[in-house]
Amino acid sequence: MKVFNPLRSAIVLSGIAVLVASGTAYADTSVTTATTSVASSVEVQQIRNATVKIDFSGTTFLVDPMLSPKGGFPGFEGTYRSELRNPLVEMPFSVDEVLKSVDAVVVTHTHTDHWDEAAQKQIPKNMPMFVQNDADAKTLRGQGFKDVRVLKGAVTFNGVKLSKTGGQHGSDLWFADPARAQAMGPVMGVVFSAPKAKTVYVAGDTVWRPQVDQALKQHKPDVVILNTGSALMTGWEEHPIIMGKQDTLQATKAAPKAAIVAVHMDSVNHMSLSRKELREFVQENKIRDRVMIPEDGEVMKF
Repeated sequence: MKVFNPLRSAIVLSGIAVLVASGTAYADTSVTTATTSVASSVEVQQIRNATVKIDFSGTTFLVDPMLSPKGGFPGFEGTYRSELRNPLVEMPFSVDEVLKSVDAVVVTHTHTDHWDEAAQKQIPKNMPMFVQNDADAKTLRGQGFKDVRVLKGAVTFNGVKLSKTGGQHGSDLWFADPARAQAMGPVMGVVFSAPKAKTVYVAGDTVWRPQVDQALKQHKPDVVILNTGSALMTGWEEHPIIMGKQDTLQATKAAPKAAIVAVHMDSVNHMSLSRKELREFVQENKIRDRVMIPEDGEVMKF
């Protein structure tokens, strides 16, 4: 993962590295990652939507792969802009390039925008797969995957510790109805940590919940990846099923020493918050030095 988005300045990238290494916010700076920390390198690459690659000094995890070409499957029924076909955009490079160097895959839940048919067909069947529960494990095994592991608590893979965290894919009001709750299903987040490396927390498809606060307090992550597209269900526009603007702001307060990375925007029909709108919000609220909103294909080094 050596590609950097040319639209992102080297100063901003190095500034984020300073933030993570020192635990303080940064202003414009030219200090590079090589001089800020003796810790092992961690790289996070935004692929598209909620799909990210996380590299801990050579061990690479692919999270929530959605690998379909643009327009590969219908919009989600009962959601905002369901007439649009998903994904809304192409991936920044080929599936082969996405899968290159991947050692394991993490599927936080099996909704199509996190685990699509293209991923099911193109990911090698012997790839180690981490899932949230026995039901998802049964699904993946039924799709032919041979090495499916249920993440219960914490496990270590190639020296990297994966810790399961909780969440809720919608508001309490949505989940008050058993049928709606069952339709949305459970989700998980994951914390990645390794000796002498920065800790990365992938919150997953959740609204802000006590489980998120608990994960931040327990694991004290250096990098927090939030799904911030503010996805909407038809008739429930006041109750997004994942995080949005205010959650991004809240994250900067709840994790004051962490770099916040905002993803899951501009790629599937029911996202109501765009990168452009979030960048404007971040600027207005003077948290630009705390929040990264990467373009597809962009690599962030910590």
